[in-house]
Amino acid sequence: MTGSTPYETAARLEQAIRTVVRGQDKVIRRVLACMTAGGHVLLEDYPGTGKTTLAKAIARSLSGAVFKRVQFTPDLLPSDILGISVLDPRTQEFRFHPGPIFTDILLADEINRASPRTQSALLEAMAERQATIEGRQHDFEGLFFVIATQNPVEFRGTYPLPEAQMDRFAMQCTLGYVNAAEEASILADQSESHPVDSLEPVATREEFLELMAASRAVRFSDELRHYVVSLVAATRGHKQIQLAASPRASLALMKTAQALSLFEGRDFVLPETIQEVAADVIAHRLALEPEARYSGITARSIVADLIERTPVPV
Repeated sequence: MTGSTPYETAARLEQAIRTVVRGQDKVIRRVLACMTAGGHVLLEDYPGTGKTTLAKAIARSLSGAVFKRVQFTPDLLPSDILGISVLDPRTQEFRFHPGPIFTDILLADEINRASPRTQSALLEAMAERQATIEGRQHDFEGLFFVIATQNPVEFRGTYPLPEAQMDRFAMQCTLGYVNAAEEASILADQSESHPVDSLEPVATREEFLELMAASRAVRFSDELRHYVVSLVAATRGHKQIQLAASPRASLALMKTAQALSLFEGRDFVLPETIQEVAADVIAHRLALEPEARYSGITARSIVADLIERTPVPV
């Protein structure tokens, strides 16, 4: 693993995770690209489609990376995520016990089962890579990646994620059901044990940080910057959109397209790459007008229409 180029590191990670999560090649690449871009991802899909397995596989494929999982429940408190100071009876001083947020990869499982108060504990960390606890600021260095999951079909005992929380996620992806052949492969893989348990690291934490740095160096022309801004700005003032995408969406789209280009083996970005991830980056940030929702229009269909209408730089 020593002396690998960023392209080789990306390819090894992708290949390793594909051996565990079958039939989800496109989603695997996009989630890894999101992580490489320094963003966070929300996986929304039906139970049993492999959301948690994907998070575990990513964590196991990186040696030296710290992985923590939080099962979100209605009684979870912000201090359960951030940490708390406890009185040490020997020294009579308060000692801070850091919560699971102090990690490299955090799996926020079923995030919509916690109250909005607890969900908001992640806002500062996800946006600014820091946490202010009891008046003291704690900075996160290097790798900090939140991969959150939620079930879209169960509403009892859940709390919808507020718009500010949704905006912190660079991407929202769905896995969906695999075809019959891939599902048969999953059964064969798990006949004796789960393949994620035997997954060996294929890259170090340092190599992944180098991959992140290489992603930021991928060429992004001025014409493409204007294209991204035009695409995101088209959501503002749209008659069917109540809440449009912010400049944070433009930044996420640019950075994710850079990282995805790296996984595709290029050191420059194409308009097609931007178009490929635009819906995953923009749609979940939009709040539609009630009339649009009731008529069956979705945020993703609006983004697809905006892609068609926005002139592509040549």
